[in-house]
Amino acid sequence: LMSAELETCFFQIFDGKTPELWLAKSYPSRKPLGSYVNDLIERLAFFQKWIDEGIPVTFWISGIYFTQAFTTGALQNFARKYKIPIDTITFDFDTPKQFHNQPPAERPEDGVYCYGLFIEGCKWNEDLWLLDESDPKVLTVDAPMLHFQPQLKTKLRKFNHYNCPTYKIST
Repeated sequence: LMSAELETCFFQIFDGKTPELWLAKSYPSRKPLGSYVNDLIERLAFFQKWIDEGIPVTFWISGIYFTQAFTTGALQNFARKYKIPIDTITFDFDTPKQFHNQPPAERPEDGVYCYGLFIEGCKWNEDLWLLDESDPKVLTVDAPMLHFQPQLKTKLRKFNHYNCPTYKIST
């Protein structure tokens, strides 16, 4: 006999929904079952490659469950390398144009290259290399690869920029 919990799980799978029973032990997701399973397989492949081949050149930040620990680790590596207090540094960000058509072959000297973010309500203009008005009826687009560059808070670059929030859950 199936328990009520298992029966609920069965019907959620039948309806193409990701079972609440799975989500209770999983990363947050609002995806339907098919997309959730594809995402899970991609995450497992990313981490298996990391285990098999060592530290990646680029990181799929959307596939990392606890992104705060990942970014803190990148800051800690920088702080230890230069023997400076971690609370005096933060990230500066760059969109390295040289990797537009081809991913980097080596890790950056400092920081990490990350991909897998999305932009909502605008687009990345690859000709002008900046944010631009979104195309009609297109809500989200892939963001370009970002270089998360640890930097002393007192030495951050000053330029016109847009501080935007980053959300972890895709819908």
